[in-house]
Amino acid sequence: MFAEQYPNIYLYRRIVQAKLFIDNNYADTIELDNIADEAYFSKFHFIRLFKRIYGKTPHQYLIAVRIEKALQLLRSLQPVSDVCYSVGFESLSSFSGLFKRIVGISPSLYLAQQQQLQKQINKAPLTFIPGCFAEKNGWLKNSNFEEAKA
Repeated sequence: MFAEQYPNIYLYRRIVQAKLFIDNNYADTIELDNIADEAYFSKFHFIRLFKRIYGKTPHQYLIAVRIEKALQLLRSLQPVSDVCYSVGFESLSSFSGLFKRIVGISPSLYLAQQQQLQKQINKAPLTFIPGCFAEKNGWLKNSNFEEAKA
């Protein structure tokens, strides 16, 4: 029984190693051959195993990681062009098109929404704190904050 499980665990560890390679090198130019080499598999066998374990091909996973990192950077109000290149895209137009297809809005609109949200937070910070938390900490009783009364 143990001998039957060992190969599966061994294969799984190699696929996880390849996933971690993607997670750590998402901003670099990564080719499928590089990732498959990292897991010591042939390219086609690697794609099948990766998709079976993660539900996405390695390329789809790489794109998902890049878009997630782009969302984080845009939330920190970095310019779209800087975000595009820092997450590994070589073309602003391909980044924008892919971002819009996955997220539903363009990166520039997402950035504008984040900037607007930041202005609202700066203007009325207590409106972004759950009422139960603010009340527990005494921020709503005898508050000097104007937004607490609204």
